[in-house]
Amino acid sequence: MAFSNIFLSAGARTPFGDYGKSLKNIPLNVIGTHVVKACISRAGIDSGDVDNLVFGNVGAVDHDSAFISRKVALQSGMKTESAALSVTRACGTGSQAIVSAAMQILTKHSSVAIAAGGENFSRAPYISPTTRWGAGRGESMLVDGLDYVYRCPFSRELMGETAENLSQLYGYGREDMDDWAFMSQQRAKSAEESGFLAKQIVPLEVTEGKNSRLFEKDEFPRPNVLRGRLSELKPAFRTGGVVTAGNSSGVTDGGAAIMVFDDAAIKRHGLSPQAKLIDYAVEGVPPHLMGMGPVPAIATLLRRNGLGVADIDYFEINEAFSVVNLHAEKELQISRDKTNLYGGGISIGHPPGATGIRMTMTAIQHLEQSGGRYAVISMCLGSGMGMATLIERVNS
Repeated sequence: MAFSNIFLSAGARTPFGDYGKSLKNIPLNVIGTHVVKACISRAGIDSGDVDNLVFGNVGAVDHDSAFISRKVALQSGMKTESAALSVTRACGTGSQAIVSAAMQILTKHSSVAIAAGGENFSRAPYISPTTRWGAGRGESMLVDGLDYVYRCPFSRELMGETAENLSQLYGYGREDMDDWAFMSQQRAKSAEESGFLAKQIVPLEVTEGKNSRLFEKDEFPRPNVLRGRLSELKPAFRTGGVVTAGNSSGVTDGGAAIMVFDDAAIKRHGLSPQAKLIDYAVEGVPPHLMGMGPVPAIATLLRRNGLGVADIDYFEINEAFSVVNLHAEKELQISRDKTNLYGGGISIGHPPGATGIRMTMTAIQHLEQSGGRYAVISMCLGSGMGMATLIERVNS
């Protein structure tokens, strides 16, 4: 069922930190609280007016990970009587937070909600699965907690290996993949220089030893990378493969939040909508080919709403790997001239709890600047799915 009169506005995000760098000492609840408070401030309402928080998170970190949504809600000033929900849908977790917040409103359990999410992969623990009941004789291994996120739950392949599977099956070559990666870096560079990305970002204080500084810009982009350097990188996942660190998304930390509300809330609180959430779709694909997910998800979403690719003014398709975008471009005939114009997962980074929200914010900004009507936000999901959401600009 399509949504009716569900609006989005006041998005805010942290700069995305590179793995093990600026955000490694910042608990996820602090990151989440920072962006939720910024979202409330940008919306121009009181924290007590927000009755629901949906927080997306994939990588459990810190002692409060099971309760992250509630902790962020109360630390952000929301009332004790407010509700909180945590959600996970692999790489679509940020988008799912938006959809779940909208569902709370659609079912009359909420009127003003915030969809937020984030990751701090730099704080992912090592796990000792055998310690609780006794390891017995022999070595006892520590398991990297990130393996629980980055490996297919069926084949135990790394997600990069599933990208290799897609590349091999459809014949996507290294040169085209590196071309996309270089384009992503150049577009992110232009978006940073123009101030486009700065409009999304709310800087935060980070500690480094006894000192602190203001963290203001995305840390993962490689604006000065040369196209030739991308060609020199070795395959990261498979001998003789085509997927490299250069044409893959980055392991990054960060958070994002956006206001989700109904038309009654506009009258009650004076909220200013920027876009309407129209509909969403999720479609399953073979887990070992998870990168093909955006194709059926976008196709289903457009068909359900009587639209074609030509009717969509802008696409944000998550750059989990270049091959994901090449596949969507080829199968759906989506022009790269209206896709990911401000960088993506390869250049900016991809913390799954925040990515869908960042992409939605980017799509809203683009529609506002260009005067376009519709945008689609889509991504592949580890375990074999694709997700896509459709938004429409609200005329101001």
